[in-house]
Amino acid sequence: MKEHYRRSSGPAQDKREMPEENENQLEGRNALTEALKSGRTIDKVFIAAGETDRGLQYLAAQAKEAGAVVVPVDRRKLNFMSTTGAHQGVIALAAAREYATIDDILQVAAQRNEAPLIVICDELSDPHNLGAIIRSAECAGAHGVIIPKRRSVGLTATVAKTSAGALEYMKVAKVTNIVSAIEELKQKGVWVFGTAAEGSVPMYQADLKGPAALVIGSEGDGMSRLVQKSCDMTVHIPMKGRITSLNASASASILLYEAVRQRS
Repeated sequence: MKEHYRRSSGPAQDKREMPEENENQLEGRNALTEALKSGRTIDKVFIAAGETDRGLQYLAAQAKEAGAVVVPVDRRKLNFMSTTGAHQGVIALAAAREYATIDDILQVAAQRNEAPLIVICDELSDPHNLGAIIRSAECAGAHGVIIPKRRSVGLTATVAKTSAGALEYMKVAKVTNIVSAIEELKQKGVWVFGTAAEGSVPMYQADLKGPAALVIGSEGDGMSRLVQKSCDMTVHIPMKGRITSLNASASASILLYEAVRQRS
């Protein structure tokens, strides 16, 4: 049953995958073929650029249809990433856990008889940040985390490790478009609060007691213009020192616990 709430008043270049991600790395055509057959969630597929082999192109098309992001790369990058030395022109990164949907997240809130509390991550690239946010979200009793399909880290082994087990309990939805996801949440009665240094109100003045989604921007640029424009309100964390910004995961933790304080 879906719950609806009434609302009151490209990347320049893909980074090289680090060795610690190898736990979820699939190399070669057979490995990817069997993973797709089994229904395993694939986040990203790196395929040799300029490859004309029809079998490999068909495999890439299957992965894309299953929801994976397919990235053509130079074979030298595949060689660098490979741990087996037999990648056959394709390396895939599988998700550490299955993704949920927005409705799944709202259903968790409904089952707890609580107003939804959701974290939206706008193009985070650091797996340690995402893992830390998932951990904080679980500790604060949030109902889910939303990440974009592109220009974002997925549920890698590093994310799972950094979450310190929280990923096992936290619903994470991967969406094609963050702006569309925000509009869907707004239609279902959730207020969306964007976080920005120039936010219009201090976080203490934001009403986080009702259905709320907190948008955390990327490490370098913060929220994108379209995402910020889609928010109901932008908030800022008061800064008293000489440094004017916080780490993305630290910002998420502070805002989550302000919501906990208001809801207590």
